[in-house]
Amino acid sequence: MTIDPDAVLWSADKHERTDRPLLVMMHGWSYDETHLFRLAAHLPHELVIASVRARTAEAGGYAWFPSAGNPIGNPRPQVANFATHEVMSWLDTLSTPSSIGLLGFSQGGAMALQMMRQAPGRFAFAVNLAGFVVDDVQSGDRELARSRPPVFWGRGAHDGVIPRSALVRTADWLAEHATADIRTYPGLGHDVAGQEVVDLAAFIAAQI
Repeated sequence: MTIDPDAVLWSADKHERTDRPLLVMMHGWSYDETHLFRLAAHLPHELVIASVRARTAEAGGYAWFPSAGNPIGNPRPQVANFATHEVMSWLDTLSTPSSIGLLGFSQGGAMALQMMRQAPGRFAFAVNLAGFVVDDVQSGDRELARSRPPVFWGRGAHDGVIPRSALVRTADWLAEHATADIRTYPGLGHDVAGQEVVDLAAFIAAQI
């Protein structure tokens, strides 16, 4: 199974996408391409936004990492790599943007970081919302440790979904491989809302 191009939600018509900054959105487990697309209204109008649907149907929505054999916050690296390779293969079919940024929620946040690790020169920045980094070693890690690209990591202080071990792993990885803007939001659970939306929009605006 591969990325369904007909399921991608776009903020601009095809003839308006070339030579503009592209933001690829990747939803979390049990959601679909409509979940994060609601953030488009808060983001800079210069962006072309493409919200992608994961390939595996699960729990009334879709998953990048199917739940069987992939514990929350700790998917098998080969499963994560297969999913990220599919998204990057889909990107290869597009007209050339001026830059590419990545934004993901939960599993989608892990996807964003994993894609950056696999192709560190391809992506300008990443936004990881209530997500984590995959417990893996990638060839691009060494380059990221040198270049330290900008990464926004936002999560709720009351997020009980992502295990603490995954949070510690992510914090340690970001400290070594990124210029990270890390925010924890009081009163927020496993969600994206309120001040976090304001902050991530400002971060993205600064990158483009």
